[in-house]
Amino acid sequence: MAPRPADAVALPTVALRDRLAQGALRPTEVARTCLDRIRAAEPQVRAWAWLDEDHVLAQAERLEAQRRSGVPVGPLYGLPVGVKDIVDTRGIPTCNGTPTDAGRVPDRDAWVIARLRAAGAVMMGKTVTTEMAYMHPGPTTNPANPAHTPGGSSQGSAAAVAAGMVPLGIGTQTGGSVIRPAAFCGVVGFKPTFGRIPRTGILMQSPTLDTVGVFARDVAGAALLAEALWGHDPADRATEPLPPPRLVETALSRAPVAPTFARVHLPAEDAAHPDMRDAMAELVADLGDLCFETGLPAAFDRAAEWREVINLAEMARYYDAPARRAGEALSPVLRAAMDRGRAITARDYLAALDWPAILAAGIDEILERADAILCPAAPGPAPQGLDSTGSAIFNGLWTMTGHPAVTLPLFTAGNGLPMGVQLVGRRGDDARLLRSANWLAARMAEAQPEG
Repeated sequence: MAPRPADAVALPTVALRDRLAQGALRPTEVARTCLDRIRAAEPQVRAWAWLDEDHVLAQAERLEAQRRSGVPVGPLYGLPVGVKDIVDTRGIPTCNGTPTDAGRVPDRDAWVIARLRAAGAVMMGKTVTTEMAYMHPGPTTNPANPAHTPGGSSQGSAAAVAAGMVPLGIGTQTGGSVIRPAAFCGVVGFKPTFGRIPRTGILMQSPTLDTVGVFARDVAGAALLAEALWGHDPADRATEPLPPPRLVETALSRAPVAPTFARVHLPAEDAAHPDMRDAMAELVADLGDLCFETGLPAAFDRAAEWREVINLAEMARYYDAPARRAGEALSPVLRAAMDRGRAITARDYLAALDWPAILAAGIDEILERADAILCPAAPGPAPQGLDSTGSAIFNGLWTMTGHPAVTLPLFTAGNGLPMGVQLVGRRGDDARLLRSANWLAARMAEAQPEG
């Protein structure tokens, strides 16, 4: 007997995609199931900044009509996607998490939204972001425990996927805003190699660091969404005209040999939660000869400092006009960050810009001996309280160097909250990283006791 739509939405993402493409499920059925789940969970999770049920169903109905007319279905046909509310959507509010942009309605889609529509996705709605994608939290709670933060700044997208409201979500990362909330909420987060997904039409905070990322329930789902968004846009000078990456095909393929992992001990890991340290040690022991441990040179001890200099200096430039308009309406957290950014000298900013390439070269040496680096995705489980988004101390290095990273929700803390392990791959070798991540996820799933 074919599964009911409510059951089918819980399928692995590629299986759900296949059922939609084959006509075994209709986009309206999947959309209604997701809307039912949103109605049930949203009063507590508060993941959505904007959602219109009629608009969702109209998109799904239009997709069905196009299919009946003989139009080929796209790679995301009928799949609902939540979109972070700093991504411009034509005719739909994009408020950037700040009251000063309340009611702002763009007149054109961001590049990634145009790709979503062309791929046949259902743009489900806009998900909550922290204030202007910085550190002041929005109202979203963690679906695993509403007393704990979901992370930031892509908190709404991570929480919506974790709560089963949508199978896929789009976020951005300047420090750790994809990997960290994915780890806290217990889903897969994928931050591609820098410059692989265009940022045109997305609130710019730091052009040297800003990276579009995705959320999914599984690695293949993350690969599916990222591949649909991949591309070159001359308006974003970080992008290049490159061939399609074949992320899904490679992620689901059988590795010719078992991957080798480098367990890299990051600066500040002494501050990690004991549960995280124990979980990482158990993972290394389980991998045995497939994993070797290594540290980083002393220069990496200042990586977080240099990344912050770049972030704050560029934010002071790109947020200057909106910050002046907002005045006291900005949170004290963002005002303080802007003041620090304005105080950074040109000498210190330019010196900091030298370090991403230097540090990346050191990381590349490790990746000559391993398929992927292993390290914590966050210091531990999501902290209690909603007045902070938690620490991105274990994410910023990879954002700064542009290496692709993926978090897998493989661990559970003693308090029952999810914890994530982070895998980092070679720049430009995103497909291989996803294959290694899928291999590790499958290995760990097989090791879990039944029941």
